[in-house]
Amino acid sequence: MADIGNVRSIVMQEDGIDRSLRRIAHEILERNGGADNIALVGILTRGDVLAARLARLIAEIEGTEVPLGSLDISFYRDDFATYLAPEVLSTDILFDIDGRDVVLVDDVLYTGRTIRAALDALMDIGRPRTVQLAVLIDRGHRELPIRADYVGKNVPSAEDENVRLLLQETDGVSEVRILELDGPRAGSAPLGGE
Repeated sequence: MADIGNVRSIVMQEDGIDRSLRRIAHEILERNGGADNIALVGILTRGDVLAARLARLIAEIEGTEVPLGSLDISFYRDDFATYLAPEVLSTDILFDIDGRDVVLVDDVLYTGRTIRAALDALMDIGRPRTVQLAVLIDRGHRELPIRADYVGKNVPSAEDENVRLLLQETDGVSEVRILELDGPRAGSAPLGGE
């Protein structure tokens, strides 16, 4: 993959990820007055894993299971036409989102274009009461007027860097790395790490 580079630093490890997700779970519950109307939707390919972790934490804290889904935005991306063979995954939202407080979950917030695509995809499915955004990492460099409601950690980064989340469930290790780019940025990390 073109954006795999040298590791400049590791800015978060498993314990920090766990603490951030626990804090985000509490913030979601506080803002929404509990878990009664919440649904979590993770953006593939790492946001869905984070959403599942948040769902487990919310169940542990509140004693209530919240609806959990995953969202594939492949065909909603504004750069879709530039990929000859995009990896198409499947959206898995088996509950009605109409009238719900949907928390979109993603790993790294960068330009905002992924979130714009996710909002388009979500609105094609239904009409939530609110859409909130939870991200583990906000690295800045926004190109669209999008901000996260819940942020695990702000990680300032340069344009010639990429911020990657690796997770135990998909990569065998949980950490956030800042990589020096070897080529142009090309989107999400592949499953299974580099």
